[in-house]
Amino acid sequence: MASADLDANGGRRPRPLSPHLGIYRPIVTMVMSIMHRVTGMMNIGGLLLVVAYLLALAAGPESFATAQAFFGHWLVRVVLVAFTWSLIHHALGGVRHAIWDLGHGFGKERENLAWMTLAGSILITVALWALIVVLEVI
Repeated sequence: MASADLDANGGRRPRPLSPHLGIYRPIVTMVMSIMHRVTGMMNIGGLLLVVAYLLALAAGPESFATAQAFFGHWLVRVVLVAFTWSLIHHALGGVRHAIWDLGHGFGKERENLAWMTLAGSILITVALWALIVVLEVI
């Protein structure tokens, strides 16, 4: 052990803490960065549902009827709404990152872009599902 690791009394000095979520005060861009990762994982789960639906469609009328009953359940509908929001939120987050890649949006508009991503994803999801309900698509 190097002498630099010891305090004046010969004991170990406490090591500095690495930056982590417990140290930083959450800000909107940090939360949105975390949500971008979470929605990416949610999209994988949602896509598994889409694949299951398509496999049921390909398997024939009986399998498709079973899938229709499953996807018609209110709890599965909630999951589908969450998946829809996840896709839209992740896509808008990608647009926000593309704006940053072009060298724009790093000033005060950085937080505005984050809030617009959140508000836009909610508004688009609500509008899309309102249209789905009105047109009785599902």
